[in-house]
Amino acid sequence: MATPRSKPLPTQPLRQRFRRNLLAWYRKNGRDLPWRNTDDPYHILVSEIMLQQTQVDRVLPKYHEWLGKYPSFVVLAEAPPAEVADTWRPLGYNIRPKRLQSIAQQAVEKYDGKLPSDRETLLSFKGIGEYTAGAIRSFAFRERAAILDTNVARVLFRIFVGNGDPKSHAMKRHLWNVSASVLPHKHVFDFNQALMDFGATHCSARKPKCGTCAMKRFCRSVAQ
Repeated sequence: MATPRSKPLPTQPLRQRFRRNLLAWYRKNGRDLPWRNTDDPYHILVSEIMLQQTQVDRVLPKYHEWLGKYPSFVVLAEAPPAEVADTWRPLGYNIRPKRLQSIAQQAVEKYDGKLPSDRETLLSFKGIGEYTAGAIRSFAFRERAAILDTNVARVLFRIFVGNGDPKSHAMKRHLWNVSASVLPHKHVFDFNQALMDFGATHCSARKPKCGTCAMKRFCRSVAQ
């Protein structure tokens, strides 16, 4: 049996078809979300931290409230921790506001209240992992950076892999490689947003819309 490490990456023709179909789907079905209308790294970071294990409809009002109260890293860094925690409610997973404030404090102390764009420095922040670093680079700085959250991993696994344990460490490493391999050189922002939207609204965990899927003809999960 092939291991995730030995699985081949998508061929160039398959990558091209996937990109073309996904971007066409996104132009018709992409959601209009406020964090997609900004390139402010702080705003992008706030949205990414809030969206961790929390649905978009719950995040939307809190995102606007948070930025109204803490419009910059400087303001958030100086805010009383108890107030920050209270403002976060009722999103849950209350370690997140502490991490967000810690990132703000480090940004103020070391980077003049700004977020750096390079991967290594972003990963030095406690609370910024590989996915969040990729999202910031892609969405805030428009760099060619791969992403892999739960929705993206599901899409890539179903379309390009189709068998094995999608939650294993080896498979996750393979899916990171797949994500990097399918990433276009142009329209990276739209492509990565499309990946997340497609996984969240179309190729969902419980009720995927396989009957109307733009990827159905070459989806490994359907084929098998």
